[in-house]
Amino acid sequence: MAYSIKEVLEFVEENDVKFIRLAFCDLFESQKNISIMPDELERAFNEGISFDASAIKGFADVSKSDLLLFPDPSTLNVLPWRPQQGRVVRFFCDIKTPEKKNVEYDSRNILKNTIKKCISKGYTPYIGTECEFYLFKTDENGDPTTVPHDNGGYLDIAPIDKGENIRREICLCLKEMGIKPESSHHEQGPGQNEIDFKYSDSLTAADNFLTFKSVVKAISARNGLFASFIPKPLENKSGNGLHINISISKNGLNIFRNNNNEYSKEVESFIAGILDKIKEITLFLNPIINSYERFGKFEAPKYISWSHQNRSQLIRIPAATGEKMRMELRSPDSAINPYLAFSLIISAGLYGIENNLILSDEVNENLYTANEKITNNIEKLPENIKEAIDIAKNSEFIKNTIGEEVLSKYICLKEEEYNQYISSENKEEIKKMYFECI
Repeated sequence: MAYSIKEVLEFVEENDVKFIRLAFCDLFESQKNISIMPDELERAFNEGISFDASAIKGFADVSKSDLLLFPDPSTLNVLPWRPQQGRVVRFFCDIKTPEKKNVEYDSRNILKNTIKKCISKGYTPYIGTECEFYLFKTDENGDPTTVPHDNGGYLDIAPIDKGENIRREICLCLKEMGIKPESSHHEQGPGQNEIDFKYSDSLTAADNFLTFKSVVKAISARNGLFASFIPKPLENKSGNGLHINISISKNGLNIFRNNNNEYSKEVESFIAGILDKIKEITLFLNPIINSYERFGKFEAPKYISWSHQNRSQLIRIPAATGEKMRMELRSPDSAINPYLAFSLIISAGLYGIENNLILSDEVNENLYTANEKITNNIEKLPENIKEAIDIAKNSEFIKNTIGEEVLSKYICLKEEEYNQYISSENKEEIKKMYFECI
């Protein structure tokens, strides 16, 4: 719901709000926030609240470290897991300079601009996510272990599935915040869970994704468990994917609607654009070393291909009807910055439409078991983060979408991260850091 500043100030005064979180995302996937008291909120809307940008990964250096957070009133949310007396609310924020100019590494603003461009071409993108995560037991100190919460499998029920009450609590919490989960279930891995969301406009979908991760972490911790979204938490077990469902509206109609699997030229070109640019943008869809351990196993894609319903493909068209018809991109994982990832996916599809790209033939094969005569003729996703970095750093497409400064900073930090891992004598410590942070 869109709130005006006046309505927000009245809500805060009338609903016993005592703490206000001003949230934003760093250049990678971490949500950050500053808490202010209610009597500071009007000043925040008008003048912004300052923070040290040099202390945020991927932001400014110490010579230009003062930046301001301006809360977006439309993102008002009460945090249900916080006390009901002396409530806590949260806003996502725009990041500006002291001169109130936009900053290039405000990834939320990058997505806003991508959506504006898309709409100016006559298309409105909608996104729904399918998020997987593992629940692990904690030790006597409350620190995470790698022991799964249960030994359940796909769609199992209690008592084998020990996560159903936690999923219920998460879904009810999200619903109270105005976020609409469509379904939830136990996934293939031990202690692995999935919650799927109804599609929404792309900016809301990105905001909701960050909210979802924070809710899962908070509710799990309240239940004495640790939730991890790391792409491959357990060797030889199912990885955590983030399937991104995309539909496009034109003149109020979903252009993915079809007759007998025949799509409009625009839909085909949109999919073709994503297939064409996927290698360039993979670094932003699979941004950590661990991301690449997931590919090619347990229904995670490895090849650049598409098909109907086939879960071994990079892009599949699910069995759906009417307004639920869409494409599903299956390679991303939850280590993403959703604003950058969604910007690049949408822009790749728009690139396909603008350039009238021809969609390749669908691949009606199980690519996990297909022989080499088939797979040798299909291009692969990058096999590791070094390959993904090398492809992304030379991409004019990425530069034109998110800006040269953001691309340069992102590549620089990812190369540092990779070199640190390669030179480390204790790679398990680095893996543990990812496990606990993502």
